[in-house]
Amino acid sequence: MSDNEWPRQLPAPAHGEWSDPPPVRSRVLLSAALVVVVLLVAGGVAWQLMSNGTAQPVTQATAAPVPSASRPTVAACPEPELTVAVAPEIEPVIRAAADGLKPAGQRCAPIVVRAEEPGVTLESKDRPDVWVPSSSSWLTIAAQRRLVYKPSGATLAWSPIVLTAPESMVGLYSSDGKPAWTALLQAVTEGRIPVVTMPDPLKTTTGLLSVHGVHAAAALTTKDPGIAQLRALTLRSRLEEADADPVSILKLLGTQNSPTDASYAVGVFPMVEQQLLAYQKAGHEVALAGAPPVDGMVQADYPYAVRKGVKTGLVEQLRSAISRPALEQAGFRTEPTAGSARLPESAAGLLAPVKQWVQYQKLSFQVLLLIDASGSMNEKIGAGAATKASLLRESGASAADLFNQDTTIGMWYFGAASATSPAHTEEVPFGPITSPVGERPRRDLLAEKIGTYRPITSAGTPLYQSVLDGIETMRQDAAPDKPSVVVVLTDGADGGTRFTMSNQEFLRKIAAGRDPKRPIPVIAVGYGPDANMTALQSMAKATGGQAIAARNPADLASAMAKAFLAARSTP
Repeated sequence: MSDNEWPRQLPAPAHGEWSDPPPVRSRVLLSAALVVVVLLVAGGVAWQLMSNGTAQPVTQATAAPVPSASRPTVAACPEPELTVAVAPEIEPVIRAAADGLKPAGQRCAPIVVRAEEPGVTLESKDRPDVWVPSSSSWLTIAAQRRLVYKPSGATLAWSPIVLTAPESMVGLYSSDGKPAWTALLQAVTEGRIPVVTMPDPLKTTTGLLSVHGVHAAAALTTKDPGIAQLRALTLRSRLEEADADPVSILKLLGTQNSPTDASYAVGVFPMVEQQLLAYQKAGHEVALAGAPPVDGMVQADYPYAVRKGVKTGLVEQLRSAISRPALEQAGFRTEPTAGSARLPESAAGLLAPVKQWVQYQKLSFQVLLLIDASGSMNEKIGAGAATKASLLRESGASAADLFNQDTTIGMWYFGAASATSPAHTEEVPFGPITSPVGERPRRDLLAEKIGTYRPITSAGTPLYQSVLDGIETMRQDAAPDKPSVVVVLTDGADGGTRFTMSNQEFLRKIAAGRDPKRPIPVIAVGYGPDANMTALQSMAKATGGQAIAARNPADLASAMAKAFLAARSTP
């Protein structure tokens, strides 16, 4: 039997078989023995009797090598009967169970286990027979792609996502040992936490669940889903790294010599509780602490899922070999944790906030905000007391926090109340958001101006002239090597002022001033049912930007979020 073959039982001998061989066989065996002796002598092997009477081989240095043709060959392993892809943190438990099913003395294992993040498995062409991702959500996403994996038996384990940091930092985003996403966001925007990192939500469960945890926490702070969306993106805008590898983070932390070094290496980051427990058990120099956030707790779960059409007894054998004590010993929970945020049941619902999160690019961003200050912005919305202007004040205040530290920004209001009024006024001068304007930080001034925004009742809408001036200003003042955009928010159409022009004239002026080497896209948000979306769409097309409709004024915050995402995706 060769080493790579499955054990096979030899047939039992019949009565008399293999005993009393005929004389011819004895002669053959004797001849073979003589050949062996000759070979031993030719090879230079002499036997020396030692003083204790035992025989020891002594090999001469001139011994002739055994011809390669005489060496035994080892055949390659056959294809495994079962391939299993598992989340990295649970891989040791699954591998130990699989190794326990390996036949005694067998070199080749019938089960192959590979550790990889669920998003990697999802994109791989090598589809495993069994999949143990770190969240059932991945099975939903896979089903959307017609990759059917059905759970076999109960969920193996659970592990909540914990907000983790060096022990000295935990108090900055927690109260009484209870961390919160919103407390983390506040600490980051106030500059009390230097670094926050998160994994890629399209690849890792920690990233996927954390995005939903952040959105669940933001939803508790406001009734407006658009503002909640802006607040969630604010944390995204402050991340030092948005696609960190959880395993690499832990390895990096294991090499740090002080909490200060760790704070600036990875800062605060989410991870699976089991990973934190394993790190703590290893006794590294930098001590970590963490707990599930109270305002958006989410938990990983580990289903044992089988690909459609896979039929082998090893599927159930492996499933049975994964024991609760082994999982608990590894740091997993064998019962779900109460109070976890509910995740969307559809793949679209799971991926929508995640894709928006991923699309948000952290880059050196240059933007000029043009906000309509004409009289129509004072109109009431519905039967309540809210006006377009009041909704803008609330949404704009959240938007002011959305810009990360490398943003360069300025803001104008446009609206002409009289025949001699200018088309627009500068409210926040163009410059780095971290630099002061007088004695005020530019970000604070931006938030204050938006918070006190009051449209002029009798003002018309010099939309086209303001956009033309804005493009020209950005071309002159903005750095040529960084992306620059004009974001305009208006509820109406150009008109009612001495600057009024037709759409055709406006587009001719846009074309005449175009510089292919310095594109300045316009991201236009049409606010309310009266916004001239046809004109805004032609404006966006002519400049390489986008037009976004917010027909319902209550959707303004969502539209602003889309505008910022569109601006950041513009080349």
